[in-house]
Amino acid sequence: MLSAFVNAFRTPDLRRKLLFVLFIIVLFRIGSVVPTPNVHVANVRQCVTDIDQAGLIGLMNLFSGGALLQLAVFALGIMPYITASIIMQLLRVVIPRLEALHKEGQSGQGRMTQYTRYLTLGLAVLQSTTYVAMARSGQLFTQQCPGDLVHRQDVFAAVVMVITMTAGTGVIMWMGELITERGVGNGMSIMIFVQVVATFPSGLVQVQQQNGWPTFLVVIIVGLAIMAAVLFIEQAQRRIPVQYARRMVGRKMFGGSSTYIPLKVNQAGIIPVIFATSLLYLPSLSTQFNQTAGWSQWLQEYFITQQHPIYMLSFYLLVVFFTYFYVSITFNPTEVADNMKKYGGFIPGIRAGRPTEEYLGYVLSRITFVGSNYLGLIALIPLIALVVINANQNFPFGGTSILIMVGVGLSTVQQIESQLQQRNYEGFLR
Repeated sequence: MLSAFVNAFRTPDLRRKLLFVLFIIVLFRIGSVVPTPNVHVANVRQCVTDIDQAGLIGLMNLFSGGALLQLAVFALGIMPYITASIIMQLLRVVIPRLEALHKEGQSGQGRMTQYTRYLTLGLAVLQSTTYVAMARSGQLFTQQCPGDLVHRQDVFAAVVMVITMTAGTGVIMWMGELITERGVGNGMSIMIFVQVVATFPSGLVQVQQQNGWPTFLVVIIVGLAIMAAVLFIEQAQRRIPVQYARRMVGRKMFGGSSTYIPLKVNQAGIIPVIFATSLLYLPSLSTQFNQTAGWSQWLQEYFITQQHPIYMLSFYLLVVFFTYFYVSITFNPTEVADNMKKYGGFIPGIRAGRPTEEYLGYVLSRITFVGSNYLGLIALIPLIALVVINANQNFPFGGTSILIMVGVGLSTVQQIESQLQQRNYEGFLR
């Protein structure tokens, strides 16, 4: 991996692309520490130091690189875009027009991207309004803060804060598209990677300060082992061979080639973990309405602390369920089988049509079983660490953090290597 970066910096055009990506990352991190107007910076930093981040707020703070709970200009991070992308993928199932746009090629994809942008800005307005209202009322943090989080409580100041955070989300989208267009790798994925990595050093320091050097070294060793296992699983795939028969079109012969359909073990990525975390945040939210009721106290005992086995089991089962749900949406065996039949493709030993569809569904269900349990176990790592070493939700080797770092790192290195190979082949053919 390091040799790929060294060779990339030796290539002039790739060096320019990598330096451009680094420049955007620096601007991105500056915006993540610049406070929004009307924020009382000293009080906010004191509250962030004392807070035990948990639930959906902790996950969103992770995706913002710690900027959310600091009420920075880029406080919302990339989370509105992630949510909008997930919503658009789900709407494709229920709105035929969106599915038709998805199949139209580049023009349809462009319109889908535009709709995603509009939805991202709409979600940014809603989320920023919620966080500003929580900051003004003092409910953004779980404990009592030493003072007010904002200087002024008037409507104009709140509107300015909302507009600033929404504009920050728009700038983040623009930066991500610039990286995709002029840099290396997927811009949005790199932005998520940067935000997650930004919280990694502080998490390690916190583990060392709370538990000492022996526990810190054990955490490092276990974390590296987990990362190696995740790296192995993320690259694992089942390759289904596909043979295309020869066919005559005019005077030319087409087909006769062999290829394969790659089915990854982790076909769903981190989306099921996000879904499960969001759903399990609802009990915590519902207890705010009536904290003295019997059902509210039951939820506080079994779900709010996140250390009870019932919560862990519920989280695990939800991750497994959403993995199957998301894979069923993103990979359609019927559509794949029809496309293969249309272009004269077949799986050796399997008849085209319905038998191919059933075979693909059978293989996909077996792979998803392994992938869903793998995601469930990875997602439980922060909760287990919370019980074993009393680490908070900023645990550096948390399931979501590892999945993002390994996945984005792999894809970026692969793109750099592919571009290096293109340049080497070009020089060889000359």
